Amino acid sequence: MASEHIADSHEMIRVIGARENNLTGVDVEIPKRRLTVFTGVSGSGKSSLVFGTIASESQRLINETYPTFVQQFMGQLSRPDVDALENISPAIIVDQERMGANARSTVGTATDVHAMLRVLFSRIGQPHVGSPQAFSFNVPSVSGAGAVTIAVGKDKGKKERRSFEITGGMCPHCEGLGQVSDIDLDEVIDRSRSLNAGAITVPGYNADGWMVRGFSESGFFDADKPIADFTEEELADLLYKEPVKVKIQNINMTYEGLIPKLTKSMMQKDRDSLQPHIRAFVDRAVKFMPCPECDGTRLNEGARSSKIGGVNIADAAAMQITDLAAWVSAIDDTSVAPLVSGLRQTLDSFVAIGLGYLSLDRSSGTLSGGEAQRTKMIRHLGSSLTDVTYVFDEPTAGLHPHDIQRMNALLQGLRDKGNTVLVVEHKPEVIEIADHVIDLGPGAGRHGGRIMFEGDVAGLRASDTVTGRHFDHRASLKPQTRAATTHLEIRGARQHNLQSVDVDVPLGILTVITGVAGSGKSSLIHGNVPRFDDVVVVDQAPIRGSRRSSPATYTGILDDIRKSFAKANGVKPALFSANSEGACPACKGLGVIITNLGFTQSVETRCELCEGSGFSDDVLEYTLNGKNIAEVLALSASEAADFFPTGPAHTTLGRMVDVGLGYLTLGQSLNTLSGGERQRLKLAISMAKKGAIYVLDEPTTGLHLADVDNLLALLDRLVDAGNSVIVIEHHQAVMAHADWIIDLGPGAGRDGGRIVFEGTPEDLVTGGDTLTAQHLAAYVGR
Repeated sequence: MASEHIADSHEMIRVIGARENNLTGVDVEIPKRRLTVFTGVSGSGKSSLVFGTIASESQRLINETYPTFVQQFMGQLSRPDVDALENISPAIIVDQERMGANARSTVGTATDVHAMLRVLFSRIGQPHVGSPQAFSFNVPSVSGAGAVTIAVGKDKGKKERRSFEITGGMCPHCEGLGQVSDIDLDEVIDRSRSLNAGAITVPGYNADGWMVRGFSESGFFDADKPIADFTEEELADLLYKEPVKVKIQNINMTYEGLIPKLTKSMMQKDRDSLQPHIRAFVDRAVKFMPCPECDGTRLNEGARSSKIGGVNIADAAAMQITDLAAWVSAIDDTSVAPLVSGLRQTLDSFVAIGLGYLSLDRSSGTLSGGEAQRTKMIRHLGSSLTDVTYVFDEPTAGLHPHDIQRMNALLQGLRDKGNTVLVVEHKPEVIEIADHVIDLGPGAGRHGGRIMFEGDVAGLRASDTVTGRHFDHRASLKPQTRAATTHLEIRGARQHNLQSVDVDVPLGILTVITGVAGSGKSSLIHGNVPRFDDVVVVDQAPIRGSRRSSPATYTGILDDIRKSFAKANGVKPALFSANSEGACPACKGLGVIITNLGFTQSVETRCELCEGSGFSDDVLEYTLNGKNIAEVLALSASEAADFFPTGPAHTTLGRMVDVGLGYLTLGQSLNTLSGGERQRLKLAISMAKKGAIYVLDEPTTGLHLADVDNLLALLDRLVDAGNSVIVIEHHQAVMAHADWIIDLGPGAGRDGGRIVFEGTPEDLVTGGDTLTAQHLAAYVGR
């Protein structure tokens, strides 16, 4: 037998001494050209090993192959904390990061399909209106003429007359956004009152305050006359008058109408930067509506006039992708055959991955985490690349059990082409198809970061790890369900694909909204549950946080901790902030010294002066119950709950423990948290209200099988405390635990948007004939 060629000896990815985040010097071998699933409780170190170590180092090494000129424009990746990494191949990362919520980004622009459509219409659209940019809603039409000075060679200083014209597709009225905003005047003024009686209902505009006196003492109208009695001219002066100089109590001031003043001070600011009460006012007062000139298509009349077979580019972008794929297939023109072939292939990939219900004009910011991840997968499905490492972060997030089988087939297809597929996943249905399983644990945070099991699925089942013990565990149907106290009536709901839905959502109990991906669950709940003060929405929007943000700052615990330290030591609270007066003078509170080396990676070294704490020496001399501020921030949430036995901090810390985040340290950076951890952190903050309506969007995302039981107990506690809980969810354990289920479907997109079942889980399993009923019955063993 011939000896093995040395080139065939690199069949394993070897990780030696990985210490990224909570990994404890992990050594592991991962087979190449196989499907490997990484399991373990949330926070055990899966993402640190797969994304923070293997994928990060692969991308860093690829970046180093580019010229230094190119490298300086790329994000600089630091070398992961690992002794050695051997035999890694180029990594393609498909994570759950939500697509940017840029108002100009759509499904079509994010996947390049719109770019291909623009070329198609610019070539064979009739009448011909221009180049591809004539069909782009991000390019305005511009023209101009004038003298230009040439400063090259012997013509230096010579002037020539030039003119130019750019034909874009942007609608000039809405500037390519497809919608225009309008202020609801009834939310701004109470027409039955006079200015002196508080007619302006904007937060901060008190009748006796300076903001209102600028109007009431301007002399343009009678401040004691009700707004309803104003003449047209007086109302226009109050609301829209251009800035003019006026004298109020001998002080020269600029008078400006209320609407432009509000637009500058509130409407044009980043919504997230506004105070909560101002943000609530803006949400009430500003109404968005489709642009009347372009009917919400974003495109000008010229772009809409060019058609292929009676269809313009706006019509094509508005089609459901399954319909668009059929329309493209019918185009028979040899001059654009290669373009049509590529377009057809991409659209078929949309359908194959279960996103055929989307349309290209759907704003990319409205996609769920699971939809965004599958959208990113599309460009890789038809790829001819082999020997590549594909890295997935919970690819089944947001998928109904019916859709998981299709995702499994895609993962196996990528492997069968000769690629290494690494998947971080909790769902047993995905773990089942793995060639190799690596289980991390035993716990989370500092209690995790170790390899608990390596081998096949049968070995995992037989192992005594947390994952092994819970692998075949199934939640059972509730023997008794609670009765609703009242109902939230939804009538004629037509958002997105909803087909004039009428439904009564029970309150006072645990209600689960389910259905296949794209059936209309989020549209029904997020689009129709009113955003009152007692409605707490915990969605999948990411927490914004820099390396200076931590669980302590995000939850507000740090304020209480600083006050406790200040009171105990008789000094200012600001001393106990690493972002303020207490910062180490060398590292400015970061705990590390960052040295920028231009086009190569930046170097982070631990600050020797503060030894990584971020605080100055004199601050660390102050103690509270024997610990300084750095030692307190190094405590886990559960340890800190014991350290602060009473007060607001103890209450918040108790909630963090309740949602399964007792292992998080108070001072760790928010950008080190996984998606599931961030969502549960938001839930912990929101749990304070009593008698509230909680709307949770897929709270099991990122949760291990063992943690799902804890979540169900938490949901029960919320209901027992007098709250209503509405959960949008696909996990069968949550469905089985519900008091009431509302199932949407029967399919996705235009095949969904209808209520196909309402009732208890028991009724669904025994009498339901929907896809959800079939999978729930199989789950509970019926």
